[in-house]
Amino acid sequence: MTITPQRLFINGEWTEPADGHYEVINPATEEVVGLAPEASRAQVYAAAAAARDAFASWSRTRPEERAAILDRAADLMQRDFAANAALAQAESGATTGTARGMQVAVGAARFRRYAKGALEPVEEAIGPQINEAGPMGRAGIFGALAVRQPVGVVTCITSYNNPWANPAGKIAPALAMGNTVVVKPAPQDPLSVYRMAEALAEAGMPAGVVNVVSGAGPGVGEAAVDSPDVDMVSFTGSTAVGQRIAEVCGRGMKRQLMELGGKGAAVVLDDADLDSAVAGIGTTFSFYSGQICTAPTRVLVQRSVHDALIEKLTAYAGYLKVGDPTAKGTVVGPVISAAHRDRIESYVELGRKEGARVVTGGERPDPTGRGFYVAPTLLADCTNDMRVVREEIFGPVVVVVPFDDEEEGIALANDSDYGLIDYVWSGDVARAFRTARRLRAGGVGVNTIGRNMEAPFGGFKQSGVGRDVGSYALHAYSELQAIVWPG
Repeated sequence: MTITPQRLFINGEWTEPADGHYEVINPATEEVVGLAPEASRAQVYAAAAAARDAFASWSRTRPEERAAILDRAADLMQRDFAANAALAQAESGATTGTARGMQVAVGAARFRRYAKGALEPVEEAIGPQINEAGPMGRAGIFGALAVRQPVGVVTCITSYNNPWANPAGKIAPALAMGNTVVVKPAPQDPLSVYRMAEALAEAGMPAGVVNVVSGAGPGVGEAAVDSPDVDMVSFTGSTAVGQRIAEVCGRGMKRQLMELGGKGAAVVLDDADLDSAVAGIGTTFSFYSGQICTAPTRVLVQRSVHDALIEKLTAYAGYLKVGDPTAKGTVVGPVISAAHRDRIESYVELGRKEGARVVTGGERPDPTGRGFYVAPTLLADCTNDMRVVREEIFGPVVVVVPFDDEEEGIALANDSDYGLIDYVWSGDVARAFRTARRLRAGGVGVNTIGRNMEAPFGGFKQSGVGRDVGSYALHAYSELQAIVWPG
């Protein structure tokens, strides 16, 4: 099979990369999916300059025009749905259901959502204020208007766990608000983002409004952050990388939207429906093979139901089919790379050394086969000071810590550097909501891992800065301007 090398997308043109190409590897088969372009620093700067030049006209387009282009792009993504899903699956190792339903389908849906978002009001009237005469002038009644303005050029640095939904969640609202973008996809699965750019170009997006640059090393991302033409950086990834980006942004006072790491606490109280709790917690094993920052990876369970929960979680993990993500019935596919598999396995071994008990998993499935697989793993007898409890593993590994009473459970949940999404399971709704209100996290699921996709999303503490999703994403990619006049 001949593989056509991918080109960069800069200023509306498909451009040969200055630094050659690198291989994108299928994590299930270890075969080459495609050749991704390696941009030079100069090419990244050229992409940002193109976005800067395009901003003046794009930011003044009618909202209806922006909406129409975003809608057409969603149509084109849907037209090529099967091919897009196959590519996403090959790059990311997602199961067929995930690649179709949670990657490409959600990506297209987000473009449709923000086509509507482009039409949302950007002006909000503020009540008139009566001012007495004084040093600021004569007495009068002053009107005011709060107006949302686009930030400018936004660099979107996306995560590898969802090469459609994550980029779409950044690109679509940024464009809807009148910003222009430079997209730097994750090095592991960038090809899907170039397919997204193809759809946008075919939909009639003006040159320079959307630019995509990629690279295997950190240099491309660094250039996309430090370019003087960039006004804002939207990043999804690890807290450590987010901290480095924030330092660079701070020097230029660039706006930031950071969705960083998580170590979601699942607080299981003694009156919980344990089957419901297990179904939610078990998604850490099954959904993206645990490579998701919102996963309930840190289970805090009241001691009286601890053993029963362990037993049910063990049985749940045992039912999960691990293997080829293209095969029918597979629930747990591979993790993204050999390096990441080795990292996850090193955490499991660290847990053993720290005194945790490996209840299930902990061994590589079919170690003689191909692909980067990790067995669903459950660690019990954990304490809150263990590194496996405190640090983000980003794989199908669940740790369990017992507690005695509600106060202790809340204290343990909050004793974390992270605060993205926590969860509470209780048969008493009032008790569950009371507990949820005391958790230091950007979101809390009560008896569910489900999310309302219009609710604000983001983290407390080291889990991030800012909020997006729904209309909150439009706000994230805007500046608020006040216009005041005498009545």
